Amino acid sequence: MSARQPARRRAASGRPATPAARLGAWGERQARLYLERQGYRIAAANYRCPDGEVDLIAESGGGELVFIEVKTRRGRKFGEAAEAITAAKAQRLAAAAGHYLAQRYGESPALEQTQWRIDLICLQLDQSGKLQSLTHLPNAIEE
Repeated sequence: MSARQPARRRAASGRPATPAARLGAWGERQARLYLERQGYRIAAANYRCPDGEVDLIAESGGGELVFIEVKTRRGRKFGEAAEAITAAKAQRLAAAAGHYLAQRYGESPALEQTQWRIDLICLQLDQSGKLQSLTHLPNAIEE
């Protein structure tokens, strides 16, 4: 396990083992449901590559490929969910998106015509775990 990007441990039940991992998995499920209700088609979840990880990859109703980082926070002790995206995290997301695009399209001319963006979905919960807000920030990270 590296300090930069810890692996998500799962219990024998297949559920994430730590409370933070369970909260993150719950947030990703809520984001997925939200996106599907908005007309997005989920293409991949928890995409991992040597450059990093993308929580969700979806196609918008208009055909744009959208890489989504999901941040879930309970309370405000650690700040707002959007504040968790550092410059280094943004670079890893952009690199992982590039890796996915290269893997999907290779040298195809379609790669040049593919429109894509990186969005952020922030879920804020109160201390009891009740969802207070879900905010979708399109183009939150510039490539």
